[in-house]
Amino acid sequence: MKGIGFQTKQAALDSLQNMTSGAVPITEDEFSVRMEKAQSFMREQNIDALYLNAGTNLKYFTGLSWSASERLVGAILPAQGQVRFIAPFFELGTINEYQIIKGEIHAWQEEESPYLLVGDVLREIGVSDTATLAVDESAAFFTVDGIAKANPGLNIINGHHVTAHCRMHKSENEIALIQRAMDMTLEVHKAAASILHEGISTSEVEEFIEQAHQKVGAPGNYFCIVLFGKASSFPHGVKDPQTLKKGDVVLIDTGCKIHGYLSDITRTYVFGEATERQKEMWQHEKIAQASAFEAAQIGATCGDVDHAARSYLASQSLGPDYQLPGCPHRTGHGIGLDIHELPYLVKDNPQPLAPGMCFSNEPMLVLPDEFGIRLEDHFYMTEHGPKWFTEPSHSIDDPFGIDK
Repeated sequence: MKGIGFQTKQAALDSLQNMTSGAVPITEDEFSVRMEKAQSFMREQNIDALYLNAGTNLKYFTGLSWSASERLVGAILPAQGQVRFIAPFFELGTINEYQIIKGEIHAWQEEESPYLLVGDVLREIGVSDTATLAVDESAAFFTVDGIAKANPGLNIINGHHVTAHCRMHKSENEIALIQRAMDMTLEVHKAAASILHEGISTSEVEEFIEQAHQKVGAPGNYFCIVLFGKASSFPHGVKDPQTLKKGDVVLIDTGCKIHGYLSDITRTYVFGEATERQKEMWQHEKIAQASAFEAAQIGATCGDVDHAARSYLASQSLGPDYQLPGCPHRTGHGIGLDIHELPYLVKDNPQPLAPGMCFSNEPMLVLPDEFGIRLEDHFYMTEHGPKWFTEPSHSIDDPFGIDK
């Protein structure tokens, strides 16, 4: 059990330090480049404007961090011209403070329709009543429905064609921020493993991981899943906490944010002596993860990567496809400002891999009523192929490579 269960919580926290020094947030210039890229693509696709709703798309293109609610807050990016913002009148002061890319704010009063205001702004910037408006794919139905009913002449389409075209290709600074977040979470994983002892609860470990993420400089956990024993066979957890005992599989999946960009790492190992079956399944998971990584070459498709992991597992009588025992979910997801974003490493996805794309690699093994094994690391695509953000787990007995 190298690296597992050898120190107190306080000693583990004391071993951590703030890791955020030198991490550079996205600059105003980069936000401008993103909008210009979107506008160029929109002109190619005969899209007249893009509505960005409060959320990560609004943040990605304009830098404005605002959570979606029942009140419409967003921006209209025309295919040509300056971005315009739409917000409740009483939020103007706060919106002004949070703006990074400055643009005219069109305000609506509480008794007014923000959806009619969308049409007014479009006309003001020269977009006709019968134009094509791409709407943020993350916008709630009532928002899209409201815009459509207030502006019946508009040709409303899914905006993910524009947003994904830009967001799936990460810049050097985005990759650097994701790298820093991953480095932080990997240290938290090591610290969490070090405090395990018989009788500790999953709730106690989750609380520790929150404190550890704060110690390395994050606001806390963005999410945290801690599972012991049979509960590890449920990919996203169970309702009740568990208590650790010798021989339990331990699965910890957690991540944090730095300047809006996310980490997401899973480690699985055994507390105590691993059985031969646990060792065998752990090794199958490691080889499946390596197979996916090796398949992730420029020009290959996302589906090819999923197929590589799944083919290996099938050769070991696990699966086939998404059947159990085996891997019941896709091999991986994109990551950035959202924990799950396009593109996805899933069966038959024809999306070609290209430089700047970032993915999780986690072809989890689920053995119903026994345990689950998920080894999750992320990689990004370079011109020469994939590169790990974090090195994969070393072995079931030495998950963090202490004796590597």
